Amino acid sequence: MSRVRVDEDIRPLSEFRAGVARFVKQIQETRRPMVLTQRGRGVAVLVGVHEYESMQARLEVLEEVYKAEEQIAAGEGVAHEDAKARVLHRLAQ
Repeated sequence: MSRVRVDEDIRPLSEFRAGVARFVKQIQETRRPMVLTQRGRGVAVLVGVHEYESMQARLEVLEEVYKAEEQIAAGEGVAHEDAKARVLHRLAQ
């Protein structure tokens, strides 16, 4: 996902209400998120469906990494060589 361009991608909520289709088109074309503001403060971020799904997939991977780190810290991990041997054994079957 591309980074937000402050001059193009931060818009007031009232402007969004007046031109929803134009905003959706911009998000689809640029593949950048859009920040909506209300009274000068950010209140929402709009992203395209593809970008959202990509973020969700990356988040799932990160959650698995964090879970693995917690398991290792608790002494529940498997040594690299043991894990490699198990995988190779399963592949050989």
